[in-house]
Amino acid sequence: MNANSAIPGYRTGTWKVDPEQSEISFSVRQLVTKVHGRMTGFDIAIVSGDDPSLSSVSATIDLASVDTGNPKRDEHLRSATFLDVANHPRVTYESTGVRRAGGGWVVDGDLTVHGVTRPVPLAVAATRFAADPDCGGHASFSATAVVDRTDFGIDGWTGGGVVGTKVRISLAITAVLVS
Repeated sequence: MNANSAIPGYRTGTWKVDPEQSEISFSVRQLVTKVHGRMTGFDIAIVSGDDPSLSSVSATIDLASVDTGNPKRDEHLRSATFLDVANHPRVTYESTGVRRAGGGWVVDGDLTVHGVTRPVPLAVAATRFAADPDCGGHASFSATAVVDRTDFGIDGWTGGGVVGTKVRISLAITAVLVS
């Protein structure tokens, strides 16, 4: 079976993520509950190759855009205790490869947070490719990863289990074909 046939409507090209129709969210345990938040400032480009395994992703996320719905907590997350946005204003992700995994795909890549770069695989599902007479096409993807914030030197409040170290990252992406 051709790799493209596993993704209905698959199209090659360069895609720009539409921030108004996309979301990057996260969750982390805090005491006995989970804190959920999102990043609202980001720029993501996707290049889909003739074979999906030849595709690539490049992303930049503005950490000042962190939003948990609680301004006091958001300021604390941006402080030197956690994200240290004054010294590390952005997160970047650069793919290093794309591979089949079971019924889906994995984008392998390097995530840079807090000035530290680590390999982080994203479990990806291409949910839709569709032609669009206004722009040439749309594509939708979902992706997830779990990272340990201490791997990136973000140690704030690890003692006593107040804030968990594992952060679940979820992406719901809609991209527009630009070329």
